[in-house]
Amino acid sequence: MSLLPSNSKLGSVHLHVQCLHPPNPIPMRALPYHRRQTLRVLSAKRTGKQRYPSEKKELKLKHQEIVGEVKNKFAGIWRLSKLGVPVHKDPGKDFLGVSEGLLEQIAKVLEFPVASMLPTEAFTVVRKSFDARKRLKEPKFVYVVEMDVNKLLSLEPRAWDFISELQPKVGLVEHMPEANKSGDLISIIHGFENVHQGTVSRESAHNMNNGSQGLYTHPTARKPKIAVVGSGPSGLFASLVLAEFGADVTLIERGQPVEQRGRDIGALVVRRILQTESNFCFGEGGAGTWSDGKLVTRIGRNSGSVLAVMETLVHFGAPEGILVDGKPHLGTDRLIPLLRNFRQHLQNLGVTIKFGMRVDDLLVDNGQVVGVKVSDSVDRQSNTQKWEYDAVVLAVGHSARDIYQTLLSHNIDLVPKDFAVGLRIEHPQEVINSLQYSGLATEVRRGCGKVPVADYKVAKYASGKDGDEPLQATSRSCYSFCMCPGGQVVLTGTKPSEICINGMSFSRRASKWANAALVVTVSMKDFDALNLHGPLAGVEFQREFEQRAARMGGGNFVVPVQTVTDFLDNKLSVTSVPPSSYRLGVKAANLHEIFPIHITETLQHSISAFDQELPGFISKEALLHGVETRTSSPIQIPRGIDTYESTSLKGLYPVGEGAGYAGGIVSAAVDGMYAGFAVAKNFGLCNDGIESILGKARTAGYLEY
Repeated sequence: MSLLPSNSKLGSVHLHVQCLHPPNPIPMRALPYHRRQTLRVLSAKRTGKQRYPSEKKELKLKHQEIVGEVKNKFAGIWRLSKLGVPVHKDPGKDFLGVSEGLLEQIAKVLEFPVASMLPTEAFTVVRKSFDARKRLKEPKFVYVVEMDVNKLLSLEPRAWDFISELQPKVGLVEHMPEANKSGDLISIIHGFENVHQGTVSRESAHNMNNGSQGLYTHPTARKPKIAVVGSGPSGLFASLVLAEFGADVTLIERGQPVEQRGRDIGALVVRRILQTESNFCFGEGGAGTWSDGKLVTRIGRNSGSVLAVMETLVHFGAPEGILVDGKPHLGTDRLIPLLRNFRQHLQNLGVTIKFGMRVDDLLVDNGQVVGVKVSDSVDRQSNTQKWEYDAVVLAVGHSARDIYQTLLSHNIDLVPKDFAVGLRIEHPQEVINSLQYSGLATEVRRGCGKVPVADYKVAKYASGKDGDEPLQATSRSCYSFCMCPGGQVVLTGTKPSEICINGMSFSRRASKWANAALVVTVSMKDFDALNLHGPLAGVEFQREFEQRAARMGGGNFVVPVQTVTDFLDNKLSVTSVPPSSYRLGVKAANLHEIFPIHITETLQHSISAFDQELPGFISKEALLHGVETRTSSPIQIPRGIDTYESTSLKGLYPVGEGAGYAGGIVSAAVDGMYAGFAVAKNFGLCNDGIESILGKARTAGYLEY
């Protein structure tokens, strides 16, 4: 169990609990076996006195190594981290400059006597986050700042003595010979040095701001024709890379552009008309467009690849604050114009974009993909067409289940993988603000105040010993997923017979509700228990519970709900329920009837544990919605580590969430970007991959909390 507020650094703690006798007893079904569970607080590395001697020794050696590397203290950049500014001394969450309160903290590190004499021009904020953990004396904004020594000394020469005494400290004060300079993807490609000189040449006078017809062309050879299937983050970034390198790219999207997609979603919410090919899952930008627009990622916030994606989003219209915010997010309202700009740039590069076209099959010849068979996703009576390509980048999301069937028909390997299922919990946002901020909650002001709208992150790990539990119930995690402060619960099912939900919010996060999925990990053992086997067992597992939820809701997209208190007591004592942000209607139901008992019990025990970390998390106002099943892809499509090419079919490049290699907007974009470079290299558009500039990519496959 762990509570991880913004940028938390908690020590590792282990709690051993007899779950037959929890602190707050929960009525449970009689179990035919003796149960033991281990609850583990998950967190960052141990700090201070909690470190092991070996860790202290390693830290000391690292410190000595860093100290020895500083050859000239008066040149380059000094990075100052963990600068805490109390809320009352900070202008607030939307201010990303250098305030007087921040100068005071910088002066303490430099031991400079008068903070007001330090020139603000010498300092750049590279990260700002909010820390309101209860163990702190007071909530603080925490900064990472870069100090340009040359600029500082030119503006304040008296700082020379203080810089001479400055010593590196691991994680606090670090010296860099020069600033880390990242750039957007377009600039990186324009400056790419290792271009194949025999077949590729640079066009002159290319203006990267207005999007010309491509940076590289083939004067003596035919441009490779490449289809990119899916316009989510991975598909967009793969298309961008390939188009900038001069490939003839066709982007195929079964859904509609964001303008029409917005109208289709409006028809669903207002008139209950579900467009099966244009909805919360399908359409320009992928499922992330109508979501919270989170840009947090587990693949390295400061890695070159992530920074390149973030800079590219800024290039297309995202606010520059996402480069500094410790927990950046965009919101649907900012994603829509960004996607329009992205689309216009691709079209200026010569990319052909086909909306409303569904890929029904792959064209395969002698073990090589040679094209795709497509049809109009709106006019089902239209004739299918065959389009020939040299390669196909498969960038579909994890809800394009028909594509998985198509791949199986061509004997392409699909490997089942773990994912998570559960329920989405919703509280009044004011409750979460009070739980996290106490008296500071009044400073939220529906997203317009001084401090961010409060969120939370909780996780519990339950581990059973052999013989104590049935096999499928051992080593199981329960954690919060896709927490949407100031958001709403939305329908992400793609068929009327299935109910699946998610959360979304706009940039201000001004809604009066806060919601998050509480999900439990599942694996092949769980699929086998329901007699589901084969590569698509996980898909059938998802579908089973989505159909159960639809039946419990009574149809017409009504979602079954239960108060948290009733769920813990395994009873349905009310016919009316608290208000919900879900706009298509809710119906009181016993959610114990959806999942197998071991999943339900894990949810019960975890919710009780979360309430101990956030007293008040359990309340009559808290409402559980069923079901959340599409937390990540239930399969992975094996591919080459460096080539990104399918190991089963040449010319096919599976990428992004649907292929099992990403888990969110940023990681999907990174995967698409690297795949684009791999394809470009394979077709001789460049000599080297992006690894030479941004380093090796990390994928966000399934991670257990």
